[in-house]
Amino acid sequence: MINKTFITIIILAVVAVVGVMIFSSGDSKESNTTFDTVPDFILMDYDENEVSLSDFKGKALVINSWASWCPFCVDELPDFGVLQDEFEGEIVVIAINRSEPLLRAKEFSDRFGVTDKITFLLDLKDSFYQSIGGFSMPETLFVDKNGNIRVHKRGPMELSEMREKVNLILHSPF
Repeated sequence: MINKTFITIIILAVVAVVGVMIFSSGDSKESNTTFDTVPDFILMDYDENEVSLSDFKGKALVINSWASWCPFCVDELPDFGVLQDEFEGEIVVIAINRSEPLLRAKEFSDRFGVTDKITFLLDLKDSFYQSIGGFSMPETLFVDKNGNIRVHKRGPMELSEMREKVNLILHSPF
């Protein structure tokens, strides 16, 4: 019979390798001159108003897919609030919650004091995440004023990386 400790070690090693592969594949499109555009969406905000991508036409966007069950996502929420404050008037940070009810999502954004800083949207059918080919958590799109996805970041980020990518979408000649 195989030792339970051995099986546990093998499982942990596989999880670690998969995690490294996911987080190291940032899918950055910074060096390309051809970009994908953001898939259109119509989602609900915390006040149950419909919000669509066209409401943000001509604005640079940071669109983050998150959920309360994702520890990396929850860690990033305060940083997205700081990012929005630092680049006020230059970008719009949109946090799209994946398939969770309003009360659960709002509880988390309230806890971190970012409910009134970031545009929070609810995606109860998880359609936006699927439309961007999501497979890790969190997933963040950095979108220029023309609606082009300049960077599709898979996995968590520190605030310094967020700032770097925002500067790219604001100051790049493409």
